[in-house]
Amino acid sequence: MKKFLAALLAAITLIFAGCARPSGYREITQEEAAKIMQEQSGYVILDVRTEQEFAGGHIPNAINVPNESIADKQPEQLPDKNQMILVYCRSGRRSKEAAQKLADMGYTDVREFGGINTWQGETTAQ
Repeated sequence: MKKFLAALLAAITLIFAGCARPSGYREITQEEAAKIMQEQSGYVILDVRTEQEFAGGHIPNAINVPNESIADKQPEQLPDKNQMILVYCRSGRRSKEAAQKLADMGYTDVREFGGINTWQGETTAQ
């Protein structure tokens, strides 16, 4: 009986662990993203809006790979699947989609932080 209960508990734990967050990427706050940008290096800031939206203003040093262009093929702008990638869009919907697609392609450190429409940090236009 003890073995059965232990196995049942382990199975339940695995099931709920899988529900804790979206598979493959982490959602972080904009404050956490800003802190990473200030204190760390070696990350990529990925704007997944359209080229026109990007040209209208973006987070400094961000690269633009529109969500619609992310499919099954690894984007050439993101050659290192182990590099930290901070993903945003306008409101947060496309960044979640893009983050999941990247995670599904094997990227190991994808962090989604919502949309530029609520970003309190610096922005720049091309």
